[in-house]
Amino acid sequence: MNNTTSADGFATISVAAILAESAHRTPDSIALIVGDDQVSYRDLWNHTRAYAGALKARGVGPGDAVAVLIPNVPDFARVYYAILSLGAIVVPVHALLKGREIEYVLQDSGAGPLVCAAPLLAEGAAGAAASGVDVVTVLAPDDDGFPRLEAEAAAAEPIRTYEPCRPSDTATILYTSGTTGKPKGALGTHFALVEQTSVLLTSVMDFRPGDVLFGGLPLFHTFGQTVVLNTGLRAGATIVLMPRFTGPDALKLLATHDVNIFLGVPTMYVALLEAAKTVPDRPTALRYGISGGASLPLAVMDRFRDVFGVEIHEGYGLTETSPVAAFNHVGTPPRPGTIGVPIWGVDIEIARPETVESIELLPNGELGELVIRGHLLMKGYLNRPDATAEAVVDGWFRSGDLGTKDDDGYLTIVDRKKDMIIRNGYNVYPREVEEVLLTHPSVVSAAVYGIPDEMHGQEIAAAIVLDSGATVTESELIEFASTRLAAYKYPRVVRILSELPLGPSGKILKRKLAGDPA
Repeated sequence: MNNTTSADGFATISVAAILAESAHRTPDSIALIVGDDQVSYRDLWNHTRAYAGALKARGVGPGDAVAVLIPNVPDFARVYYAILSLGAIVVPVHALLKGREIEYVLQDSGAGPLVCAAPLLAEGAAGAAASGVDVVTVLAPDDDGFPRLEAEAAAAEPIRTYEPCRPSDTATILYTSGTTGKPKGALGTHFALVEQTSVLLTSVMDFRPGDVLFGGLPLFHTFGQTVVLNTGLRAGATIVLMPRFTGPDALKLLATHDVNIFLGVPTMYVALLEAAKTVPDRPTALRYGISGGASLPLAVMDRFRDVFGVEIHEGYGLTETSPVAAFNHVGTPPRPGTIGVPIWGVDIEIARPETVESIELLPNGELGELVIRGHLLMKGYLNRPDATAEAVVDGWFRSGDLGTKDDDGYLTIVDRKKDMIIRNGYNVYPREVEEVLLTHPSVVSAAVYGIPDEMHGQEIAAAIVLDSGATVTESELIEFASTRLAAYKYPRVVRILSELPLGPSGKILKRKLAGDPA
């Protein structure tokens, strides 16, 4: 008899238990809605077990990495939990990546096969071929030339239940946006992901059995995956999936399905407000909104309250923190302009940003870098020991975000450390300038960034999206900002665009703007 234990002792856990338990508890409740289709918890788990049987027959087992390239449809959930139920590792692939980028993710993660939705095969198959990885399709016709997971599932024996995993076992490899250099694969553990849902449900977000959640956040991204899919299904809620987000269509979905909680990034809230000007539908069941992924402008929060009559609760997190680290907890009036307080079991402090080899904590009220520790942290970057050691110092994860903490524990993000602009030796934080520009009645969206300047080192530039029919000029916007900001802060360059470049998770891609200042 073997009496030895692993570093985790005898404890086991699995993210797949989230779906299995809810299917047992409320089998007839509706788990997912997309278009006219509804999927019950019982059917979702049964389909998942069948998909797992097919993947197992292909040789997928504990510790194997499997890539997933599927939009916001029920098959994402089926494949996601099927992989996890085998003790294997999910490698979600951003749906907007091109073949060359997909090739990188597959090679870096060592994933295979790639489970790819038919509409994404053009890029997915190209990336898989370049990396020598097999492709299995879902949502595909019979004659596309690739094996179909649905057909293999029909022929395979479904698994009985999920494989138990150690708490420290890797569940997901999520690739960071890669603002500098190649994207890094953050290793998320079963414990961190399950504990995240436990904390969110018990003390942070008011998700109730039978609630209807908006599922427009991409499920391949940590926000949609953990907060919407995992936490929503563990709560016994119904998730209304939206494969392709637009403001008018989202507004109609909110009204049609009596959505209780809208979850989105700031650009989604802007799109809803724009849609409300022309779309008559109004969500009558909405209780509140949840925002994350980027700083929510105060002007947007105020307008949303005026138009829809509900508050937005803003939070903060990163891929490396599973993701939610701080939140304006539901049940307590949100403090506009803050990201709330750390969630249960998590410490967030402010550290001196220029001290990189150790963590030097600063007193409340001082500006510095947010550092985070707790149950939510990744276990490192895949095959990047140097990057891991740089990111996690003395047990604290260095976020790269600059902010403050007040005596009540509320945190305020000032800006990304990398986004800070230095003009004539003065620090300029883009968010402060954006907040001012967004108070102009004609401005819908604003992105402020630095561009090289021989005289000042950097000059401040702003990309602006105007309300339809607005006639304000670039020079008028510069004048508007100059009367409200110190001379070293206001933008000297303003570009009016029809739209801002967005990444797969809805974040504004300032690096693209900065690379094309003309």
